[in-house]
Amino acid sequence: MPTTFVTPKVKKRIIPQRPSTSVDPFEPEPALGMDDYDHILSVLSNMVDVMERSPKSFKGMNEEGLRTHFLVHLNGHYEGQATGETFNYEGKTDILIRVDSRVIFIAECKFWTGPSGMENTIDQLLGYTSWRDTKTAILVFNRDREMSTVLSRIPEVVRKHPSYKADGTYDSETGFRYVFGHRNDTNRELTLTVLVFDVPA
Repeated sequence: MPTTFVTPKVKKRIIPQRPSTSVDPFEPEPALGMDDYDHILSVLSNMVDVMERSPKSFKGMNEEGLRTHFLVHLNGHYEGQATGETFNYEGKTDILIRVDSRVIFIAECKFWTGPSGMENTIDQLLGYTSWRDTKTAILVFNRDREMSTVLSRIPEVVRKHPSYKADGTYDSETGFRYVFGHRNDTNRELTLTVLVFDVPA
């Protein structure tokens, strides 16, 4: 009788892991509709009236101070959802609105320094937008320049940008709307509205 024996090979049984299921209904990510987008822009545009009523309060104010006034105005409508100098994608954006932790609006504020400055601002804004971001704005502050000249130069600069796709419809003497393609996916479109403000010197 042999003193040892070989045990038969036991085949390992694979027990499948069942994916967890949720009883909660599917909730789509929040997106900003055009009506709400236009309302945000109207809130920002109404700052013109504030500047005209209190020009001394804005005289000599820098970009950060102006942005703070716009944020206060926005948060009066959007319950503290608007923030400034907030990290998003590749940098810090000047004005950002979130809903349920999801970015729905991004804006950049800049003083008009000429066409090259506008080009850089567009590049900067596009750098802040992820693939999901589709509603954006640039607030241009004009000081000590002819307003009509600034307004005439902006479309020229924007239409030369490589991500520019088309003009949009926007009924404003001091605003423009454009359709852009995302930097890394030209088929994904975003809306860019440019608002120009004549700031007291």
